[in-house]
Amino acid sequence: MLATEKQYVHWQQNQNSRSARWLSESNQLPPARIVLVDDKTTADQAYRLACEGTSLLWNGDFHNARQLLQALTRRIERTNKRSEQRKTSKAATAADNADDTTNQSLATAKQIPNLFHQQRQAQAQRSRILSRLLLELAPGYSSQLRRAPDMTAACTAAFGELDEPCLLSFRDLQGALGAAQWRAKGVPIKGLDLSIFPHYGVFAPTRHEYVQLLLDAPLPASCDVAFDIGSGTGLLAIILAQRGLKQVIATDLNPRAMACASDNFTRLGLSNVQLQQADLFPTAAPLANLIVCNPPWLPAKPSSPLEYAVYDANSAMLRGFLQGAKQHLAAQGEVWLILSDLAEHLQLRTRDELLGWFVAAGLAVKYRLDTRPKHGRSQDDTDPLFAARSSEVTSLWCLQPA
Repeated sequence: MLATEKQYVHWQQNQNSRSARWLSESNQLPPARIVLVDDKTTADQAYRLACEGTSLLWNGDFHNARQLLQALTRRIERTNKRSEQRKTSKAATAADNADDTTNQSLATAKQIPNLFHQQRQAQAQRSRILSRLLLELAPGYSSQLRRAPDMTAACTAAFGELDEPCLLSFRDLQGALGAAQWRAKGVPIKGLDLSIFPHYGVFAPTRHEYVQLLLDAPLPASCDVAFDIGSGTGLLAIILAQRGLKQVIATDLNPRAMACASDNFTRLGLSNVQLQQADLFPTAAPLANLIVCNPPWLPAKPSSPLEYAVYDANSAMLRGFLQGAKQHLAAQGEVWLILSDLAEHLQLRTRDELLGWFVAAGLAVKYRLDTRPKHGRSQDDTDPLFAARSSEVTSLWCLQPA
């Protein structure tokens, strides 16, 4: 929901001073410079202004704003593609100039983490530019723009009640409208005869390869109580409940995730799942026979709250989970850790580091189930990170007290 600290934007419009509440889910700062744009503004003009740091307050047709955003996106992609081609050429030249095959491999490998960080920087710049196309909405999230849809329900669900005018990026608005569609239609889960209904700001389970791992892993011999740590939409807890566990306790710290998981549990009529807001492990709960966790896979700093499901700075959640798991396990209990090795291919974490964290937490590997990615980016050889993505393996690590 909206941050408690309110921020306001001030600008001049038709020689009148205007102000409105500033909303940004991507943590963009309030705009310092605003110009009015409309249907007559060309994409090249808008792109130049946005790249210079000027925010563009849209006063034209609503659907034309969407087309302008698409045009800006294409210009950013062309610029980034040219930049990536130059960097790839330099990397190839450095590898070719290496003395032997071993040195060539080392030269190429050194580029991988750089490519990852460069891609993140490019994504951040892309977000900043696209977020400079703004809309003004009246109290209750209504708009006077031509062909503007009814946005009240979608924006209220995403941002909370609002009784004053606001300024927000068209991109954030699109996110809210898209989330409302997902929440209405659901995301079908391959391998399960059900759909998950994500809420705005909760990571949607669009990658399903780990679902089969959870279905294939044999349950511990005695399995009455299970924890799903960092439940998000509640998908893992739902799988465990449908596998017949008597009591599943799902935890999350994010209020949006709590509301989302509760909604999904209610839709399925699950009486054996409890939800608790907690930082990792539940309180006042029995010891668990099984503890599952699907933490963020990449140890990098999130740039906004929307990235917390993807990036885990310094692997803090992963390490915290491992350190606390053993004390919450019943005798003969197991830990199921769902984790991709993409971080290893990107040289952000080593396998030895991960195994060392298991040992430090007093856990030993009982077995591991693996699956390969099936998403589009793992098949896209034009992606700068294709070598890492195509080599990725997602694993269910079954751990037990050492």
